[in-house]
Amino acid sequence: MAAPEIRLPLAISSGDPAGVGPEIIGKAWEARKKRKLQPFFAIGDMASFAHHWDGPVVRIDNPDQAAERFNDALPVFHVHSCSSIVPGSPDLDGAHCALQALELATGFARSGTVAGLVTGPVSKAQLYAIGFNYPGQTEFVAERCGVERRNAVMMLAGPDLRVVPMTTHIPLASVAAQLDVRLIRRRIRATAKGLMRDFGISNPRLAVAGFNPHAGESGNLGREEIDIFAPALKTITEEGYDVIGPLPADTMFHAEARQNFDAALCAYHDQALIPLKTLYFHEAVNITLGLPVVRTSPDHGTAFGIAGKGEARADSMIAAIRMAGEAVANRKAYAAACAA
Repeated sequence: MAAPEIRLPLAISSGDPAGVGPEIIGKAWEARKKRKLQPFFAIGDMASFAHHWDGPVVRIDNPDQAAERFNDALPVFHVHSCSSIVPGSPDLDGAHCALQALELATGFARSGTVAGLVTGPVSKAQLYAIGFNYPGQTEFVAERCGVERRNAVMMLAGPDLRVVPMTTHIPLASVAAQLDVRLIRRRIRATAKGLMRDFGISNPRLAVAGFNPHAGESGNLGREEIDIFAPALKTITEEGYDVIGPLPADTMFHAEARQNFDAALCAYHDQALIPLKTLYFHEAVNITLGLPVVRTSPDHGTAFGIAGKGEARADSMIAAIRMAGEAVANRKAYAAACAA
C-alpha cells in the first residue's frame, strides 16, 4: 500500500507584532476544526501572541513539525525577539520582526518546504523607516520569486466577486497615463491564467470596467475607452479570451450583473475595491496571481486602534487560509491536467 501523501502546512508571516496579526492568526487556529483549515504555522515573535491572544502556542524549529503539533497548539516559528511589544504602538523593532518573518515565509514557500504563503498585515510606514523599498508585500514576494513587479497581479476576492485593479497604489491623477493597450492585455492574460490555475475555472469569463463615467459615453466623457480599451479588447478576444467591455463601472457590480463574469478588471484601485469591500468587508482576500507560489493575505491592515483589545475579527484571515489551501489543490489539478 502506498504511503499517504504528506500535506504540507501553510506558512503565515504574522505581520507587525503591535498590530492585530497575532490575534487573528490565533483566532483562525481556534476555528481550525469548524472551518476545516489545513495545518498552518505562524512566523514571528513568540511573545507577541501572548500580548494579543490567550490560546496555546508551541515553538517549532522546522516546518515539518507544524502538522503534528497543530491539533494541540498554534505552532510558531520564532524570529527576532522584540525588546518590547505594546499593542497599538508600532516601532522599528517590530518592523524588523515583520520583515524577517516575511522573508523567511517567502523562502519556505519558494523552496517547497510549505504548501503556500499567507502574509499578515504590516505597517508600511514602519517598514519604509527601516529601508524597505517596495510598494508593498506583493512586490517583495514577487521579486524574491524572480517575477517582475509588473507581472505580479493583485486580485481581491470575496464569495462571489473577484476584482483586479489594473493600476494599484498610484495617485488617481496618474491613472490615465498608466493605462495602455499592453497593460490591459497583460492584466487580462494574467487574470485568466490565475482563474484557471488557482480557482479551477477552465473557461474564465472576464469583464472590463471603463475608465470614465458611463464608459466614456461614446467619447463625450473621455476617449480612453475608444483609444485604449477597445483596441486592447479586440486583440485579446482574437486570442481566444472571453472578455466583455469596457462596461460602465456603476452598473456592473449588482447581483444580476455579477452572474455574467468570473472576475472584473478595473482601471484603478478604488474602482475595484469599493464594490468588493462594500459586499465583503470582513471576508475579502488578497491573492497574488502570476507567482510560482501561492500567496494570499487578509484584505485589511494592522488595525492598531483595536490591537490588544481582543476585538479583531479573524474572518478575512480565515478566508485567506482557506483560499490558499484551495489554490494549492487547484494548482495541483491544473498541473496534472496540463501534463495529461
